[in-house]
Amino acid sequence: MRSGIVALVMSSLFVPCLPGSAQFPRGITSRIEKVEKVTDKLKDVELTPEEEVRLGEEISSRIRTKYGVVQDPAVHKYVSLVGTVVARKSGSTMPFHFIVLDTDGVNAFAAPGGFIHITRGALALVKDESQLAGVLAHEVAHVTQQHTIRAIQKGKVVQMAAKDRNVSSNPELFRRLTDEAYNVVFAGFGRADELDADTQGFGFAAGAGYAGGGLGMFLATLKERNGSSSQRQGLFASHPEMDERMQKLDAMVQSRSGDPGATLAERYTGNVKFQPVDLAQIAAVEAGAAGLAGETKKEEPKKKSRFSMASLRNPLGTTESSPQSAAVTGSGGSRGVDKERLAKGGPNPAPVAVTLTEAEITDFRTTGNLKA
Repeated sequence: MRSGIVALVMSSLFVPCLPGSAQFPRGITSRIEKVEKVTDKLKDVELTPEEEVRLGEEISSRIRTKYGVVQDPAVHKYVSLVGTVVARKSGSTMPFHFIVLDTDGVNAFAAPGGFIHITRGALALVKDESQLAGVLAHEVAHVTQQHTIRAIQKGKVVQMAAKDRNVSSNPELFRRLTDEAYNVVFAGFGRADELDADTQGFGFAAGAGYAGGGLGMFLATLKERNGSSSQRQGLFASHPEMDERMQKLDAMVQSRSGDPGATLAERYTGNVKFQPVDLAQIAAVEAGAAGLAGETKKEEPKKKSRFSMASLRNPLGTTESSPQSAAVTGSGGSRGVDKERLAKGGPNPAPVAVTLTEAEITDFRTTGNLKA
């Protein structure tokens, strides 16, 4: 948690410390004191590797149901080969699964337990294999650094886990953990976690022999795509400022010496044929009819004593006019309808089975002049 930030254990919300002249709404101070008393206990709560995988499987199922899956084994195998090469440089022994989502929206999602999702809309913007490696390595880093798990540890639901540690035998607890983690995955991580994933992912991709500038080049393309939009979209909504990220990534590239690494543009375009769809042309779910991930939400009665995202962002009591604001706001503070995140998906959520042999992985690295 960043210095000066207090976790308010409600769906990973954060309340910035205000100067002495500013006043919290009545009741917040006492709640903060209660939170601080259980901080140490919450830090000790961990999921077992098996529980983490089970959590990721459930989140992946929801993501696939939302967006559908591209039913193309060849594309999945290619993406899985790239992802496996960079994931092995993370030092993790967990099996990673790489899923291509059937939507024009440009996004990528990392679920606990090694479930990495990238949309065909994102693949359409990628120019070469080093860029794909950079994006996948970034998502792999979110998993290896347990950013989702750390985020839900700040949630009120974790207090249940502290009392009843057996997550696997408690369906209600597991459901609440899944809901919390699912919201984290779609809302996006905080600035520190995103920059951490950039740094770690850069090391994974460069260590595999890819050109270190891959992720930065993709972000530059994404910035250009969103440049004419008055709204932050997709990865812009959930990630910190692109200029800061690109500057830090460029500094990492400049710090490297020796082999510049492989870009493999021809191999990429030979395997991925998707064409980008202009942001204005993306079909999105109906505004106001869906929640963060596109599911219909039940209306709940308002409780004056309960804190909302709007009240925490506006401690003086002002509220946001857009009914979609909470649903489409990530750490970057998006407003309005996020057409990337709320893009319509395909009809088939079935996963595409991919089997990679060691011989195939070795041949893939050798022909691309990548590192073992």
